[in-house]
Amino acid sequence: MSRQTARALPAGPSQCPPSQSVPVPTDTTASNSDLASLFECPVCFDYVLPPILQCRRGHLVCNNCRPKLTSCPTCGGPLGSIRNLAMEKVASSVLFPCKYASFGCGISLPPTEKANHEELCEVRPYSCPYPGVSCKWQGPLDAVMPHLMRKHKPLTALQGKDTVFLATDINLSGVVHWVMMQSCFGFHFMVVLEKQENYHGQERFFAILQLLGTPKQAENFGYQLELTGHRRRLTWEATPRSIQEGIATAITKSDCLAFDTSIAQLFAKNGDLGINVTITKR
Repeated sequence: MSRQTARALPAGPSQCPPSQSVPVPTDTTASNSDLASLFECPVCFDYVLPPILQCRRGHLVCNNCRPKLTSCPTCGGPLGSIRNLAMEKVASSVLFPCKYASFGCGISLPPTEKANHEELCEVRPYSCPYPGVSCKWQGPLDAVMPHLMRKHKPLTALQGKDTVFLATDINLSGVVHWVMMQSCFGFHFMVVLEKQENYHGQERFFAILQLLGTPKQAENFGYQLELTGHRRRLTWEATPRSIQEGIATAITKSDCLAFDTSIAQLFAKNGDLGINVTITKR
């Protein structure tokens, strides 16, 4: 089977399943809201959910803010590691609004279901995943692909699970990005090749495939990136990362295809580097 080929120019410088709400009787709505307000974090104003820890005077702070603090934000005392079992028991009977309520989500859920819903929330805002530029756009998941094609031209988009990503002019110095969109199995994927240069002038390439979707949706796919040359082959196989996580995270954790300029030259032709991209569904 022949592969489609996308020619990627260097970039310039710098669907979610429906959620179901838990019905709340009208006559208890106010009391539930009052109870939920007792769990508001004084730092980020999100909710303090189990496991709930308190300072010596009983003040609470959420688990996301706690590692960033050296003292209680309410009284200034030591945070300690005292478990508030009573508040945890109360929390289990309270319905908490989705963190994206300000974006239009009207769903309230028990603590055990809140995180899962928020990952798949239909109105959750996504940031623009296009690398190498300062784009402040945010919007729902189904608006990410139209935004990329409209605002980040020229951007090649191919259909099919087998394609060839052709990065041109790889000998350009400095930080450079090449980007291609690939659509298959009803989803959109972003293929990125990033070239970095360290303080000593040494250059390295990083190639990765991301899903325009959630981390749980990404687990349903696998991908392969392959460089081929005269009697040479370099292959990387992995699970795609969600655009929620970002490219920098993958590079930091070495969860991508990485190679230096000498390797790149072994596979490049006239300054262009072709990468075979194959996406599979698990």
